[in-house]
Amino acid sequence: MGLAWQQGPLATGTIGHFLTPEPLSQRLLFAEPLRRRMRVRFGDRWIADSEDIVLLHEPGRYPIAYFSRDDVEPGVLAAEAQRTEHRELGVTAWFAVTAGERSVRRAAWCHIALPGHATVLTGRIAFAWRAMDAFYEEDDRIVGHAADPYHRIDIRSTSRHLVVRDGERVIAESRGPLVLYESGFAPRWYVPRVDVDEKALTSVDGQTFCPYKGLASYYTIGERVRCAWSYVDAWPEVAAVRNLISFEPDKIDVELDGQRLRLDPGQTVLPHGIDRGLDPDELLPLAEQRKVHTP
Repeated sequence: MGLAWQQGPLATGTIGHFLTPEPLSQRLLFAEPLRRRMRVRFGDRWIADSEDIVLLHEPGRYPIAYFSRDDVEPGVLAAEAQRTEHRELGVTAWFAVTAGERSVRRAAWCHIALPGHATVLTGRIAFAWRAMDAFYEEDDRIVGHAADPYHRIDIRSTSRHLVVRDGERVIAESRGPLVLYESGFAPRWYVPRVDVDEKALTSVDGQTFCPYKGLASYYTIGERVRCAWSYVDAWPEVAAVRNLISFEPDKIDVELDGQRLRLDPGQTVLPHGIDRGLDPDELLPLAEQRKVHTP
């Protein structure tokens, strides 16, 4: 989650509200300097390299990085005839991106008729995430979408009693699970494998990845398809849940201190869009580089 997507404070599906006497607009856009060097790779060339980035938070979208036109390599942008209308930012011009023999249409855009309150974006270029080959902060590749400075994960130990059942069969029982709190998401409970009947788990194809946690592998239990997952080689930042198991409460019975857990609404993550590309294949080489083996 961030400011404007999932259930963040500026998202259309937010679960909180501002304590103001007058109602705010249903759509609030927020722009700020990123204060990080960001680079864009297309083909075998760096086509943008900038420390002058404006990050735009727009309801329903992941953050979008807008580059100063001066920091985009000359000759890579070719204006297209198509124009679209952004509901708050006005007319949007689209560009093809070309480098060497490669060219992709509608791969970048610029708002060319900005209202007075949005001039911070004047002349700035944004690149469609999935159209580019890679984005970097300094020398580290950023996968999935632009990093959101307001996204946070906290992992806490607990002695609460967690039980997972498939009908009458106990699949997991633990008094030492970990709870993962992630901005905008319901708490997720992770169980050590020693507390799980692993004979009940069947690995299934189809991994997903989170830009903040890594690559997730899934398990089916009986007739309950993909009802459990594990970040087998979680990023070092969330190493505490590496190789633990979490269970989806809308697919299998999960009780915490005797109370049945329910899936909170608004938790679905959309994998693709002009601002994101949550494709596991993109992550695999990076995951191998970042993998930390436990003793």
